[in-house]
Amino acid sequence: MPENHAARPDPSIPGPPLEGAPAAEAPAGSTTISEAAVARVAAAAVRTVPGVYSLGTGAGRALGALRGRVAGANESTAGVSVEVGRVEVAVDVVLTAEYGRPLHEIADDVRAAVYSSVEELTGLRVIEVNVEIGDIQLPPPAGGQSVEPHPSKGETA
Repeated sequence: MPENHAARPDPSIPGPPLEGAPAAEAPAGSTTISEAAVARVAAAAVRTVPGVYSLGTGAGRALGALRGRVAGANESTAGVSVEVGRVEVAVDVVLTAEYGRPLHEIADDVRAAVYSSVEELTGLRVIEVNVEIGDIQLPPPAGGQSVEPHPSKGETA
């Protein structure tokens, strides 16, 4: 049984039916959303999740900063990579979590935030969000003193 939808500019692009838009008045043209734009949306969503200390890991952030200085790249999407198709996107996130919150909860919340933001803001269908917690940010020691290893027998302090 045929569906009763108004005409879409490109029927192969999923989405809600266009209410009352006859085919003759449909706007012509195409929209392309770059991988960089999708990665920024995903990175912004990740940063809103409680328990996320930063995107990337310590070593990854240091390498990214060096690469950014050399190539003029932006660090705002460090730790986020995306693969954008015509109507779908897959997102990979590497992050550093704050100590104390269950890691699986952080990963679930990151996944939900990325799905929601990317789909809402880009119109692309998110097919997967892979989350890697690559490091944990530990709280500073009590009393604000740094933790120094004790010298072994035979070593001088």
